[in-house]
Amino acid sequence: MAELYLVRHGQASLGADDYDRLSDVGEQQGIWLGEYFAQRDIGFDRVMTGTLRRHAQTVDAIRRGLGLPHIDCEIHPGFDEYDFHALFRALGDEHSALAERATRGPRDFFKALREVLQLWTEGALDGRAPETWLAFQQRVADARDAIQRGSGQRVLVVSSGGVIAALTQQVLQAPAATAIALNMQIRNSSVSQYFFNRDTLHLSSFNGIGHLDDPQRRAFQTYG
Repeated sequence: MAELYLVRHGQASLGADDYDRLSDVGEQQGIWLGEYFAQRDIGFDRVMTGTLRRHAQTVDAIRRGLGLPHIDCEIHPGFDEYDFHALFRALGDEHSALAERATRGPRDFFKALREVLQLWTEGALDGRAPETWLAFQQRVADARDAIQRGSGQRVLVVSSGGVIAALTQQVLQAPAATAIALNMQIRNSSVSQYFFNRDTLHLSSFNGIGHLDDPQRRAFQTYG
């Protein structure tokens, strides 16, 4: 069977005007991940990402860590993250306190996000959010199908936490609550591995950070 390495982007710029760019920490995470692959002679014959800048920047950081001059990369919008800003904007007046709490700091933001995602999966934001939970699930399924129907015996995909969580939830045939729980755990630049062919996809390992498994790199184990 073929192998899939599904990587979450490096740390982005949470709290900044433009979240969709890597921080210095995120760039270093990607470089170390590329070095980790190179040290283990792990190369890829197919690379895919979403359309987001943080995805492309993570691929470039991995490329540098691998010591490659160039990486050919396929773009698939199914690997793009849900728009969490839009989900908060879609909250009605009855949830105004939830939106306010998300502005207090990272810890409060992630607690609020969990509640917003619960509302989204229940359909409570339908008609106000630009994408329903079911539509998000479908495009993740379409992206998964693009992996399985394409070429490549070892495939690298750089995406986002929500997509990785939803894809894993689908593979496990688990409820939406599982996707939310997984989403909250996925670390920046972490690697989840799967084996696949055209008919099936199996989870092998989840949320690994072997490239950061060093006491001196503990500060680089991030979630944002």
